[in-house]
Amino acid sequence: MKKLDKLFINQSLKMKWTLSTAIVIFISYAAICTVIYIALYSWLIQNEENNAIRTAEDLSSFFQSQKGSLTIQEIQGNTGLLKAIVNQNQTVRIFNFDGYEVLRINDISPAAKIDLSEELILTTIVTKDELNEDVFVVHKFVQIGSFRGILQLIHPLSTFQSMMQYVLTAMLIAGIGAVFLAGSISYYLANLLIKPLKDLRDSMGSVRDKGFEEHMHFSYNADDEIGDLLTIYRDMMEDLQKSFIKQQQFVSDASHELRTPIQAIEGHLSLIKRWGKNDPQVLEESIDTSLAEVARMKKMIEELLNLARNEKRDKHASAHIKNVLESLKSEIQLIYPDVEIKVETSGTEKHPNITENALEQILRNIIENSIRYNDQKPVIHIIINYENDKIVIELTDNGIGISEEHLPYIFDRFYRVDASRENNGGTGLGLSILKMLTEKYDVEIDVKSSLGKGTTFILTFKI
Repeated sequence: MKKLDKLFINQSLKMKWTLSTAIVIFISYAAICTVIYIALYSWLIQNEENNAIRTAEDLSSFFQSQKGSLTIQEIQGNTGLLKAIVNQNQTVRIFNFDGYEVLRINDISPAAKIDLSEELILTTIVTKDELNEDVFVVHKFVQIGSFRGILQLIHPLSTFQSMMQYVLTAMLIAGIGAVFLAGSISYYLANLLIKPLKDLRDSMGSVRDKGFEEHMHFSYNADDEIGDLLTIYRDMMEDLQKSFIKQQQFVSDASHELRTPIQAIEGHLSLIKRWGKNDPQVLEESIDTSLAEVARMKKMIEELLNLARNEKRDKHASAHIKNVLESLKSEIQLIYPDVEIKVETSGTEKHPNITENALEQILRNIIENSIRYNDQKPVIHIIINYENDKIVIELTDNGIGISEEHLPYIFDRFYRVDASRENNGGTGLGLSILKMLTEKYDVEIDVKSSLGKGTTFILTFKI
């Protein structure tokens, strides 16, 4: 049995489908045919028995209707009864109580053993016997005038057996045809239904061997489970392709961004080794520059790790916006004493579904950008609107602003609007982290800006 199971499991899905369908149909058909055959057999055998009894009853009634003696001519005159006996190949014998045969009609079958029990007087006895073939034997008491004897009717079952054999043969032929037809239809349908799965397999193999550019486009658009699977696959391949492209771009950009501070440090160390160690001014300047570049690399690596982690969202998180802003304001003004931060609130205070650490990181990145990209005294105006189903935070600065053509790309990693922004202490990852956090906590973000007129970030938290 285990070998059979293993053999079946190792077959292709198409063959499994075909075999399973054929086996199920065969078993169902066999069960139905068995029930029909048994029911038909029972009904027909009962019908044969009733025919034998009915003929015996008709003969008994005919004999009893004869008040006096009975002649051969009178028996021959009852053509209907004789035709019934002949047509059914029945044999009729009349015996006296001593067991001697006194009359025989239609000598087809040999005589059966005579039942001389007293029950004959009260009832009719029917038995199934074998006299060269299967027969029904009917024994019945009969009286012809003053004569009393035993009527024996032998009813052969050859016609019944021929009919049942014909029915069985027809069922077998029909069953074989049904299994063959079911297998053929099942094989065709399996080919039809499994084709998109084969295409899916081939597409996945192409992607594995040749990359995302080689994945197939499917023509199967039915609204069923396979169609859903192919739709999910297409969407997944598109997402993976985008992620792969972003990953390649990210690696390329990260390599470029890290190469610059490393080269700067390497240059200053070489300078110190050659002759700078003897010049205190050059030594101090090189060390300060190297430390600044190391600090920049450290910050960049930390932000890269934050982007890489992208931990799961805390569904039960809750942040106190006022406390976060007060803490962040104190920290910012300690580092940048000239910064002016104004905070206004309206509505009943609510708590958004976000961790205080994530909210602080989002607000810090926006505020630091407002300070970093500003050519005058930074003034940041923060408005918090608590509404019925959402919280809206607007952060407006008086910085240099961003032109409209660059706005769609400001959240891309390492993207800079122009070369003048490369040496402002940023890593080019702050807004990417901000975007990742807003997507993680389902926060809508909108940016409005124009050159020389500052920038406004609008954060919408759903309640």
